Amino acid sequence: MSHNIYYRKTMIEFNKIKSIFDTHSSFIITSHVNPDADAIGSELALCYYLKSLGKSVRIINFSETPAYLNFLDEENLIEHFKETLHAEAILKSEVILVVDLNQLSRTMEMEKHIRKSKAALMCIDHHENTEKFSEDLFVDIEYTSTGEIVYELLASDSSYKMDYKAALNLYAAIMTDTGSFKYDRTSSRTHRIAAHLLELGVNPRETHNKIYDQGSKGKLQLLGRALSSFSCEGNGKIGIMTITKKDIGETKTVEADIDGFINHCLTVSGVVIAIFFVEIEDGIKISFRSIGNIPVNKLAGEFGGGGHFNASGARFPNGKLDEIKLKVIEAAKKYIIE
Repeated sequence: MSHNIYYRKTMIEFNKIKSIFDTHSSFIITSHVNPDADAIGSELALCYYLKSLGKSVRIINFSETPAYLNFLDEENLIEHFKETLHAEAILKSEVILVVDLNQLSRTMEMEKHIRKSKAALMCIDHHENTEKFSEDLFVDIEYTSTGEIVYELLASDSSYKMDYKAALNLYAAIMTDTGSFKYDRTSSRTHRIAAHLLELGVNPRETHNKIYDQGSKGKLQLLGRALSSFSCEGNGKIGIMTITKKDIGETKTVEADIDGFINHCLTVSGVVIAIFFVEIEDGIKISFRSIGNIPVNKLAGEFGGGGHFNASGARFPNGKLDEIKLKVIEAAKKYIIE
């Protein structure tokens, strides 16, 4: 079976990325708070690649890896940030590579150490409105995922032989950020990349099952509470769900367990904007989704957030849930296309 590698010429200068890799020996890779499969998969694929080049590599994330993604990191390469253990390493690293984020603040407590470090700072990402925190920002919003960018970076190196471990992580990254290959940016090229990753041994049913279909009893109960909270505003065009700290506590779940819940709002006929409010320990997390030409990244931006055109988020570090909901819902009504 042939193992063709598919990649396109892009505005991202892969040769410049590889030049940075070639001229440095120690790397720290990190991503955003509460990392998803695109973040985790991209980090691990880059780690495998850099290690194949003989580099010293550590992955350090502010948040622990969600339990449902632990299967991607069987070697336990990802470290959970602790200031006493990792601050000095961040300061002394030659290169800090951040992936799948557009604002350095999304590294949370790691941000201050990253900004103090004399390391070369670089970013590989596919989100809009990127903060100019480095001269080496490799960002292209036309990609479905950061994983797709990383795939093409690795594929552009003819001396690198991608293996199953890298393929599994990149497939998980791309599959999840394309909504299982249904979102608008999914292209024939995306499917050709996925086909190559399957050729390398990835089992699509097993991977999908581990990410989406394996959860605790508490997660199912939490979904029930989210669905029970569903309501509509804006003449039925805005679908709203809410989860409280009490819900999370009583079902013995964690914030990561809500991943994907918001998509249920968009299954309701007539709903074109979905808003999911989650009360967490350090504030209120809001997720936005939309259908068609409704820019929820702009809506999120009104509250200090951002993301993709049809999928974005924001956080309030403090404030009352009911008051925040009222403000956000009223703002969302301006985006409804009658």
